[in-house]
Amino acid sequence: MKNLWEISTTEYAGGKEGVMRRGNVYQLANGYMGYRGTLDEFGPAELVGITLAGIFDRVGLAWREPVNAPNGGYTRVSLDGVERSVLTSKVTRHHQTLHLASARFERETVFSARAKKLTIKSARFLSADTPNLGVIQYSVSCDKAANITIRTGIDGNIWDLNGPHLLQLAAEKREGVLLVQGVTNENAKRVLVAEAIDLNFGEETHEWQDQRNLRVIRWQAEAGQTYTFHKYFAVVTDNDLAGKPIEPAAVKMVLKAKALGHAACLEKHRAEWAKKWERCDVQIEGDDEAQLALRYSIFQLLIVAPVAGSANSIPARALSGQVYKGAIFWDTEMFMFPFFLHTYPEKAVELMRYRIKTLDGARRKARTEGPGYRGAFYAWESQETGDDACSYFNIGDPFTGRDLRTHFRDKQVHISGDVAIALWEYFKLTGDDSLLLEGGAEVILECARFYFSHAYFKKEKGRYEILDVIGPDEYHECVNNNAFTSMVAKETFVIANAMVEHLRKNQPKALRALVKKIGISRELADFREAARLLYVPAPDSKTGVIEQFDGYFKLRDDTVEELKSRMVHPNEYLGAGQGLAVPTKVIKQADVVMMLNLFKTRYSAKIKQANWEYYEPRTEHGSSLSACAYAMVAAEFGDLDFAYKYFLKTAKIDLEAKYKVYVGTVFMGGSHPAANGGAWMTAVLGFGGVQADENRVVINPRLCAQWQTFRFYLAYKGDGFRIKITKTAVTISSPSTNVRRHTMLVAGNKTECAPGASVTVKYRPTKQ
Repeated sequence: MKNLWEISTTEYAGGKEGVMRRGNVYQLANGYMGYRGTLDEFGPAELVGITLAGIFDRVGLAWREPVNAPNGGYTRVSLDGVERSVLTSKVTRHHQTLHLASARFERETVFSARAKKLTIKSARFLSADTPNLGVIQYSVSCDKAANITIRTGIDGNIWDLNGPHLLQLAAEKREGVLLVQGVTNENAKRVLVAEAIDLNFGEETHEWQDQRNLRVIRWQAEAGQTYTFHKYFAVVTDNDLAGKPIEPAAVKMVLKAKALGHAACLEKHRAEWAKKWERCDVQIEGDDEAQLALRYSIFQLLIVAPVAGSANSIPARALSGQVYKGAIFWDTEMFMFPFFLHTYPEKAVELMRYRIKTLDGARRKARTEGPGYRGAFYAWESQETGDDACSYFNIGDPFTGRDLRTHFRDKQVHISGDVAIALWEYFKLTGDDSLLLEGGAEVILECARFYFSHAYFKKEKGRYEILDVIGPDEYHECVNNNAFTSMVAKETFVIANAMVEHLRKNQPKALRALVKKIGISRELADFREAARLLYVPAPDSKTGVIEQFDGYFKLRDDTVEELKSRMVHPNEYLGAGQGLAVPTKVIKQADVVMMLNLFKTRYSAKIKQANWEYYEPRTEHGSSLSACAYAMVAAEFGDLDFAYKYFLKTAKIDLEAKYKVYVGTVFMGGSHPAANGGAWMTAVLGFGGVQADENRVVINPRLCAQWQTFRFYLAYKGDGFRIKITKTAVTISSPSTNVRRHTMLVAGNKTECAPGASVTVKYRPTKQ
């Protein structure tokens, strides 16, 4: 029977691209750092990466990107004086496994040489209990007596895309602990790795060679005897202990872990993961393929959830490497945030605190990016300060190698509204206004201020318009009245007005202080007017189709297949100034359909279906964000077969690793946490039919044909619920730890859920 809590492979090589993809698939992370799923003996050529959250660096004029730390998990083995590695030696058996339940990576490799078989086994985890800590168990055995040498320690040879980011690498050995430390180019931030070992065999010497600080252990191994040791490594940076010595903290951390021991460290780690899965697991009976893919997607989200108190967010490629500059995009608010909001609100808070922390960066961008912009223009590619890491020439032309001018940085204005919407959703679904008082209210008002400074009032039509923008479809730049962008801007004004009203009634003193602080009292009336008068393209009265932007219907109606047949280079970018898609109706990803999915209650199922049927054939799905939007909208109007197809495409994107690696000359290899979030949304919000607002939770089930039972957890207004959906009934269990009674609407039937009670509502299944 297939284990639906693990993935495994017997592959260990296959060229740089194969190693890159497996490094993504088998990665570990704990919110503080990510460790690519590479083997113990690998180095920078095999794309080993320990990517740190929230610390960035720039070398010269290259892109700023997150810093990779020295590899404290490095280990190599020699048999009778010859090094054995999957890269150079004969391998008779290899197996590696990622355990989802406990977030552990294991490998076992058997080498054959000179009539001897050498077996190495290792297992590692990044502690969920102590985020700076990594723990490794390593064992070696030979079927015959042999001389074995192990070199293990810290590898200072670091894989960087645009580095090197750590200068002045220095090594030492202190209290039996190995240390490697460097400083970043830009801000001279210290990054230190410490490693301690628990080993009771062989003779140990020390060497610092080729940027590696290593222990060298030699011994005469007995036939069939297994020799096991444990490594503990810690990464500490100035972000952890600004202005204080970091060496003593790192040494203390690894020595404490060593004293505690591997078993106890693992037990603490397992206990934390058990808590995560208790809350976040989704169970599907009747469809093992969907179960494993969805569970893997949830795992990918949980491993990159920011550490409590860090005010970090989740980059578009998670912590799988330095791809996309380690930047935070709209992906986080629109595709990852809903998962945390509905299951793990403490992490949703952390994501929003990142936007509060980077508000000044958004203000700086507004002042410098456009004519007369005010307020908060959030960065398209945001790093630790909120200043935009996106360049004006963002994609390379594969034909000439020259950079192409794109307008992602200066025209993608919907990100500010995406942030405001997420902040308000948190308040609505938790009932907690403390985040607003921490700075969320200020963010919302500054986003509304930005949109009002951007909007153009068309006097003859008596309306405001949002002009010269890019919507989610990035193939068409500098367009007017993009439906998605305009709706997001309009909603930001609505939210600003509602937020002011809430504070006026419930926190009047805080409101007065905020209005005075940012000098916005005279603008509040403008926001009320803009909420009424901002233009959003409406469905056509005959077809129901919403024009994506002004003039879209006049473009050439090529098919996606026709467009691709004219591509000369497989990596050429279809947008920018002269891209093949620019004069056509072919779009990169869900745009209007994304709007219909985001604003679910604003449009009828008939309108959704009309737009879905119009735009889906014209969508290239050149983004991992696209399929889930089409899946969710298809589920709403009843095309469950298509919804399921695109659900699987979304949920399996990292498991199958068939994604594009290059767009133009830009390397894109890395994991896809937004798609992982989209998979959860499609399952729970799409097939589960969950929709929540400030007043109640609505559940309108529409299960896939093969799903017999569907179970998930739902957080709402400070309480939690266990939901079970079958083909004919929905059961809601409210634990006795809940504090209040909640109203839910299940398949049109109003029901009350009291603490400690369980209620079952029967329904008529959706026809397929």
